[in-house]
Amino acid sequence: MSDNTNNYNIDAKGYRLGKLATKVAFILQGKDTPDFERHLIRDVTVTIENASQLDIPENKKTEIYQSYSGYPGGRKTETLEHLAKRLGYAEVIKRTIGGMLPNNKHKKKLLAQLVINE
Repeated sequence: MSDNTNNYNIDAKGYRLGKLATKVAFILQGKDTPDFERHLIRDVTVTIENASQLDIPENKKTEIYQSYSGYPGGRKTETLEHLAKRLGYAEVIKRTIGGMLPNNKHKKKLLAQLVINE
């Protein structure tokens, strides 16, 4: 593994949310390199520019994002459009990419290598 950091700059203008998230998750996991190893975290930084100019169709704006606290009655839901107004499109992209990463101890470290600018 090399000592230098690989930097990827992606312009989100005109991208669909799912296509962008798939591409970024693929890069963060290191699957775009020939020396991919599942147990290693690559030294890579992915920067997403123009996050608020994503191409999101009207029917996807009603998609549900949910969280669960673990307590009875602790399920909270909100739509993509409401989440984007409340926390910005950066949070929408981050949650979508997080859903595409494996649920293990590397997830937080991989998401820390993601920089999103609106």
